[in-house]
Amino acid sequence: MDERVAGTGSPLRQLITLAVPALGVLAAEPLYLLVNTAVIGHLGAVPLAGLSVGAIVLAQIASQMTFLSFGTTARAARLHGAGRRADAVAEGVQATWLGVAAGLVLVVAGELLAAPVAGLLAGDDRVAAAAVGWMRIALLGAPLILVTMAGNGWMRGVQDMRRPLRYVLVGNGLSAVLCPVLVHGLGWGLDGSAVANVAGQLVSAGLFVRALRAEGVPLAPVPAATRAQLGLARDLALLGLAFQACWVSATAVAAHTSAAASGAHQVVFQLWMFLAFVLDALAIAAQALVGAALGAHEAERARRLAWQVTGCGLVFGALLGVVFAALAGILPRVFTADATVLAEMPHAWWFFVALQPIGGVVFALDGVLLGAGDAGYLRTATACGAVLGFLPVVWASLSFGWGLVGIWSGLSVFLLIRMVTLLARLRSGRWVVLGAVR
Repeated sequence: MDERVAGTGSPLRQLITLAVPALGVLAAEPLYLLVNTAVIGHLGAVPLAGLSVGAIVLAQIASQMTFLSFGTTARAARLHGAGRRADAVAEGVQATWLGVAAGLVLVVAGELLAAPVAGLLAGDDRVAAAAVGWMRIALLGAPLILVTMAGNGWMRGVQDMRRPLRYVLVGNGLSAVLCPVLVHGLGWGLDGSAVANVAGQLVSAGLFVRALRAEGVPLAPVPAATRAQLGLARDLALLGLAFQACWVSATAVAAHTSAAASGAHQVVFQLWMFLAFVLDALAIAAQALVGAALGAHEAERARRLAWQVTGCGLVFGALLGVVFAALAGILPRVFTADATVLAEMPHAWWFFVALQPIGGVVFALDGVLLGAGDAGYLRTATACGAVLGFLPVVWASLSFGWGLVGIWSGLSVFLLIRMVTLLARLRSGRWVVLGAVR
């Protein structure tokens, strides 16, 4: 059997080989969002706060539909490990159909609910109005986002990390070029940012569809395969819901604190998400390799990979913390010149720095357990972290006026709970289930 499938080479070397292009894919979107944030930040505090509210709503789409990427990777990786590439690619076909259908539903729902949702999340009428305009345009890209997620999922499963990197870089590169031109050059303001988003998403989704057609597998929807994917979707959707309850609550509390606090939270939170995706590069590689090892009935290799990726996550997270501690006096000014926003920034910044090593371990373990198809445990552990840690602290922050310090304290408790529960699962070995399908 091929070494790439059977995994007879060095696990650490394979991990790094897959993680490098995965890093580019994962970093491309949040890196573009950082560019977008910097472009909008120079319009002032209100547009920046409007982007914060709109972007967190759009993020719900990706978070609630993670099974299109992570779930598809888990199923495709096991089939690939068992030597069934055509079946692995077929998982991508069904995920793509699901993405199109769900995306169209989200477009209709989003257009109808944009105004009330923005009004609920924003503490200022001007911020709500800015957010609504951005959301109504950006939500048109929902089906395109989901098709891209499905494409990433099956390609990761068959350990093809290079083509997704090219596709995502082309789309996000186009968006990055268009954003300042439309926002400042043509004077479209915040709406220009949303148009740039959709244009890039259209290009990326088109490239993934073309790649799927070139595989030569049947492209018709298969209801039985779709139902199998939806079983995993339930756990991953609940997992995403727990995350988004936290992120939306944080955004709402920041918006109700002040426009400056909301703007500062947007900058630091986008940096956090960027680094989370960077750290997830190791997790994505581990997901593909762990899934393939379990599909090939190589339990010991899967366990060894799990501990190696956890150690790498810790080291990489610590290094990122050192780098961003050194940039504390420089980087915030890249995103905004607003003095009130800059004054709020340190209240979140040092939490962001200190949490990097913990985040490195947590995100690595997410990848291991998702590769094993252990989404049910992840769902429960994340829900416990949200209900027992993040949400009580963040809403207490609103009641007692703790501001960004309270919000980021909640995030700290959330991550610590997740780290303890995931390490316990790793040590137990109960996630090791062999075979092409879990």
